[in-house]
Amino acid sequence: MGTALVYHEDMTATRLLWDDPECEIERPERLTAALDRLRQRGLEQRCLRLSAREASEEELGLVHSPEYVSLVRETQVLGKEELQALSGQFDAIYFHPVRAAPSPGCSSGDPDVTQILLSRCRPPGHHSQRAAANGFCVFNNVAIAAAHAKQKHGLHRILVVDWDVHHGQGIQYLFEDDPSVLYFSWHRYEHGRFWPFLRESDADAVGRGQGLGFTVNLPWNQVGMGNADYVAAFLHLLLPLAFEFDPELVLVSAGFDSAIGDPEGQMQATPECFAHLTQLLQVLAGGRVCAVLEGGYHLESLAESVCMTVQTLLGDPAPPLSGPMVPCQSALESIQSARAAQAPHWKSLQHQDVTAVPMSPSSHSPEGRPPPLLPGGPVCKAAASALSSLLDQPCLCPAPSVRTAVALTTPDITLVLPPDVIQQEASALREETEAWARPHESLAREEALTALGKLLYLLDGMLDGQVNSGIAATPASAAAATLDVAVRRGLSHGAQRLLCVALGQLDRPPDLAHDGRSLWLNIRGKEAAALSMFHVSTPLPVMTGGFLSCVLGLVLPLAYGFQPDLVLVALGPGHGLQGPHAALLAAMLRGLAGGRVLALLEEDSTPQLAGILARVLNGEAPPSLGPSSVASPEDVQALMYLRGQLEPQWKMLQCHPHLVA
Repeated sequence: MGTALVYHEDMTATRLLWDDPECEIERPERLTAALDRLRQRGLEQRCLRLSAREASEEELGLVHSPEYVSLVRETQVLGKEELQALSGQFDAIYFHPVRAAPSPGCSSGDPDVTQILLSRCRPPGHHSQRAAANGFCVFNNVAIAAAHAKQKHGLHRILVVDWDVHHGQGIQYLFEDDPSVLYFSWHRYEHGRFWPFLRESDADAVGRGQGLGFTVNLPWNQVGMGNADYVAAFLHLLLPLAFEFDPELVLVSAGFDSAIGDPEGQMQATPECFAHLTQLLQVLAGGRVCAVLEGGYHLESLAESVCMTVQTLLGDPAPPLSGPMVPCQSALESIQSARAAQAPHWKSLQHQDVTAVPMSPSSHSPEGRPPPLLPGGPVCKAAASALSSLLDQPCLCPAPSVRTAVALTTPDITLVLPPDVIQQEASALREETEAWARPHESLAREEALTALGKLLYLLDGMLDGQVNSGIAATPASAAAATLDVAVRRGLSHGAQRLLCVALGQLDRPPDLAHDGRSLWLNIRGKEAAALSMFHVSTPLPVMTGGFLSCVLGLVLPLAYGFQPDLVLVALGPGHGLQGPHAALLAAMLRGLAGGRVLALLEEDSTPQLAGILARVLNGEAPPSLGPSSVASPEDVQALMYLRGQLEPQWKMLQCHPHLVA
């Protein structure tokens, strides 16, 4: 099992043979620039290579009509004038005599071959329809992959995530009445004034027949959407539905015209954002994710975004996001409209405030909209300057020599770890350990002191950049004191912002400084309470649905808003968290702090728990929780209360625009 990369040199042969300003941006350099950057970064070499092949007419016929397949086949013998005349019959399309067909055997994410896959398809496909080429797209690569996975591998639930800046109406049309495919698309819409100018691109287009609720459209009505807007869309809209859907495979229409600098999208999301989006998707479907290239027309931005996606599929932690994590008013309006449209069809949204809000005048009147990103305009120049500054910086931080280390008091021969996860034997100096333990009576025992020494050594390795993530154990009686030392040690030895997610009987130390450098979130507290902006307590939800709502609607928005550079996850006495739930929490928190996450366990925790946490911190997908149950009324009430208390300070909690200043 691993990460595969699929492409074929024939995909660079297709190019425009006549003058057409609308189509000239779809050129071979899009693919070669991405591949060259992957090779420069050593990422291609880390991937498995699967042989690409042309799809058969039978496979193309899974989504395209026989007449259309025959028409495309005949383009191989047409001259330039004939190709130009035929191309003119379609919207924004050009045909070429060398037309590489998609490879469904590879791009279906074959479960017998690979766990995670990236397919570099060109030309793109998500606009292509049953009997029509459209928007540079001839064959609908992702739709064929989905149909192939259903037919050949018997899959029943496939999630398609389309983060291209254009609406993938071709995929929507092909599956809008099919409940086995959940299609999510965000796209530049501007109230229908952006291509493809379709009414059915709006939020209230939710599918038809048996497919009602399985089409999810998130229309962006302004340009300039950034990292906070994209992450908020995932946390508050896509992921709640995806967990309820419980997909067996995730296909990504990976268009990078939604990234900063692209002339088509005019958005502001940095390449690192796509690493975070990819990592959030990897917690689904056992990590079986297939990303297929769609748009992306700024070669530098495209190449960097592709690299970020690939390194995340390879298991590398996502780099920290840049800029303030504050969704804009227009984004929140769009997210809330989509949530309101989907609420009748999804239990995960039905107990939340999903009332649709009218679009504010500033988001749809010409007078109130931001200046367009016209070439040479002030906003376009600012975006170009930001992109240039971004790309001048080293894109990939030096990888730690150890990705994950496990520090147990005594090595456990029953603990099964991935080959590249080490069991740490070393400890901090005795004198230093005793000095840190001295204020805590529970750390005086030799067993607790030994565990503390190993934790300090591991934490120093993480803070020094030698180790990326780790797991440490401590006696249950010393759990609170050990966590207190870990927090203080982290803050005094390089961490500027520390997030502590404490489960069980682990209260925040009363004398810990209230300086905004630490955010303490206690799950399994006695009651829901926002004791301060940086100290939050909530009961542990009883049902899986409540747990997911807590993670997606509270923990991750707080974490992304805080932007820590070190994360501590402590499972203390009475934490009550089952292994798969703990793994999911750790996997999703791994997107923060460049993956610098330290998990603290009780010594009597099962080896299975330490093993599963080591695997997810090392980049593997957590086990599926299965279809999520509905959150209990008590869990919903606690979550809504805390969000109401904290939304004014933590903007990432907001999914309703009226709270934005």
